[in-house]
Amino acid sequence: MDTVLEHSDESLQAELARIPEELPLLPIRNEVCFPGTIMPLTVARDKSRLLVEAALTGDKLIGVVAQRHAKTEDPTLDDLYRVGTVAHIVKLIRMPDQSETLVVRGMVRFGIENLTTIDPYWRGRVHIRPDHSPVTTEIEALMLNVRQVADDIIERSQNVPEEAQLMLNSIAEPGPLADFLAANLSLGLVHKQEFLETFDVVSRLVKVNTALAAQLDLLQLSEKLQNQVKGQIDKSNREYYLREQLKAIRTELGMDKGYSSELRKLEEKLRAAHLPVEVDSEAQRELERLSNISEASPEYSVTLDYLYWIAALPWAVSTVDELDLDRAAAVLDADHYGLEKVKKRILEFLAVHQLNPQGKGPILCLAGPPGVGKTSLGQSIARALNRKFIRMSLGGTRDEADIRGHRRTYIGAIPGRILQELRKAGANNPVFMLDEVDKIGQDFRGDPAAALLEVLDPQQNFSFTDHYLGVPFDLSQVMFICTANDMESIIPALQDRMEVIYLNGYTAAEKLVIARQYLVPRQLRETGLSSRTIKFTDPALRKIIESYTREAGVRQLERQIGAICRAAAALYLRKKSKQFSIKPVELDDYLGPPRHESEVALRTSKPGVVTALAYTPVGGELLFVEATRMPGDGNLILTGQVGSVMKESAHAGFSLIRSRGADFGISEEQLSQTDIHIHVPAGAIPKDGPSAGVAMFLAMVSILTGKVVRPDIALTGEITLRGLVLPVGGIKDKILAAHRAGIARILLPKRNEIDLLELPADVRRELKFIPMSDIDEALSEAFLPFVKTRTKKNQQKLSKRK
Repeated sequence: MDTVLEHSDESLQAELARIPEELPLLPIRNEVCFPGTIMPLTVARDKSRLLVEAALTGDKLIGVVAQRHAKTEDPTLDDLYRVGTVAHIVKLIRMPDQSETLVVRGMVRFGIENLTTIDPYWRGRVHIRPDHSPVTTEIEALMLNVRQVADDIIERSQNVPEEAQLMLNSIAEPGPLADFLAANLSLGLVHKQEFLETFDVVSRLVKVNTALAAQLDLLQLSEKLQNQVKGQIDKSNREYYLREQLKAIRTELGMDKGYSSELRKLEEKLRAAHLPVEVDSEAQRELERLSNISEASPEYSVTLDYLYWIAALPWAVSTVDELDLDRAAAVLDADHYGLEKVKKRILEFLAVHQLNPQGKGPILCLAGPPGVGKTSLGQSIARALNRKFIRMSLGGTRDEADIRGHRRTYIGAIPGRILQELRKAGANNPVFMLDEVDKIGQDFRGDPAAALLEVLDPQQNFSFTDHYLGVPFDLSQVMFICTANDMESIIPALQDRMEVIYLNGYTAAEKLVIARQYLVPRQLRETGLSSRTIKFTDPALRKIIESYTREAGVRQLERQIGAICRAAAALYLRKKSKQFSIKPVELDDYLGPPRHESEVALRTSKPGVVTALAYTPVGGELLFVEATRMPGDGNLILTGQVGSVMKESAHAGFSLIRSRGADFGISEEQLSQTDIHIHVPAGAIPKDGPSAGVAMFLAMVSILTGKVVRPDIALTGEITLRGLVLPVGGIKDKILAAHRAGIARILLPKRNEIDLLELPADVRRELKFIPMSDIDEALSEAFLPFVKTRTKKNQQKLSKRK
């Protein structure tokens, strides 16, 4: 017991009478002194020591009052409770370490009117509040109930001395009984002060009775739980109980220190990871199970690795986004020339993220030919956003476990590469580039593309579940960027989850700017040369672009520039030259003879040769369609590894010629006695698609009539049996390829005119675009002049068009 009841005597009234109106006040921390109790007090403050010395030389009466906050060193009136207890100093005990302990006996409650002084110690005007409680039947009933509940608590409590029950039974007055029990209840400062400030004895007894009942309920519940646990241990957990005893014995013998420290270290890591509630529950369950597994068991290391993986993932670690749109635009412009669509989309994401920070990250797919800057653009985006950058190549991936991980039942199981890369990055909101997503394979081990459906779905990836972890990880803050060359090889469900942005090839003018601003400085840094040592003239760069490379991107262009820089570095070190100015006439010495020449005029100067435009995963290309005739039975022969769709287009064009041969100046007898052979060069490369339909039709008309197709024209379009020209895809890439090859006129389907808006301004300015809606318009433009032996109506239509 912390306090002991002091029996009242006949001199109590006399003592109360000699209490002065002004008392020295002793503030105490975290304790409340009740009337009729004896309690020890530690005297630590200098003011308190002066107060005690003064009281001991006087009447030994002080006012003991609790202060509201224990940390207050020099309390004022507002820092003290206004009700305290007048106490008589019984003795002062001085310890060997110079500390002092004061033993006081509580006498009566008092209220503080005001503080008269605070130096050298606290003094205040007070008025005492003695108890006035005539014993009634209600009070007797309350006292009886309080004693019974207190007796029950004493019997159930193991740390209460036997003298407490004797003292309890010896108290006859209701006020002292309530104060004695209140002083010994396990309550906080505020609750005890509330009992002290309850002047009405009946109300005080009722509050004490309520607190005793609550404490009794707690003890009864604790006993019930202990009995249940004991019964469970006796019945089904005897082995666990013995194992715990064995662990305690090993700890006492010093045999288990390393094991315990490892578990503690792991628990600290899990706590520091700030796991979500669901994940934390699973981790704590596994940690508890781990503590019961022998270190020699194989399952011990498996579970330990699992918990270390959970602790290492960035569950709550994020980088702070750089939301300055102007800075982000400057970073993107500094790293890449052009690519306005992508830059615009990134700035839109930043604007939305600034207005709605809780929004989900976009799923972008950058599609285009190699070398246009898809992968490097991801790094620039991460730098513009001030995020970590992760690049994960999916080319050749065939196992679904690479994405989702292996289940822990497999030996050597680990999480998938998604979570592995996030752990390396150390943040849950990086820019995550999934490179070459169109080159994912598929075999008996599963379909990785299908596993990506959840990863790349903003409505699902907030709860991405790796097979190894078995608990959800939030990927919604990750900005996923995929890259692809050919969108057709990606499954439709995966395409539907991505926002596709097409990056087409560069024009010669754009390549010149890129070479001057980006490629040349980078190659100079890599070879250790300076801009004062070597300079590339614009004509030299233009010739490298036109004669030494033929690509949609700039990768081969950078290789050629690098080759020149390496050769110059060797000459510089051999002291053959100190400065280099690369001009067109010197390129043969560095790169050899030109590798690409314009063959358009040569290839189209004969009947039966037409320049078509084709689209491939690596960009647009020129496709030369050649036709020849021979005596035969009206058959059509196709070679050059053409696909089924392309064959059908050729047969549709041939049928159109047979049905309308008279309009083109071709007799039926000529068609029935002639075989036509169509060949598409580069026979080792498979070709397919309907966009060469008009070109093959014109090649057959050209060889049958002997007329030559214009050498400066290239065309694309699908043909129908009615002679209509239908729209096709890849217009921008096809036109850029024609521009690189020196084509001057482009014949394209009329419904593809809308695609011309995506072309650079210089390309639209340098090329002439001729829309066609049917073959009549194609013939009038491809053969000049082209006179048809047609009906009068068709002749009038042709004259109006001209």
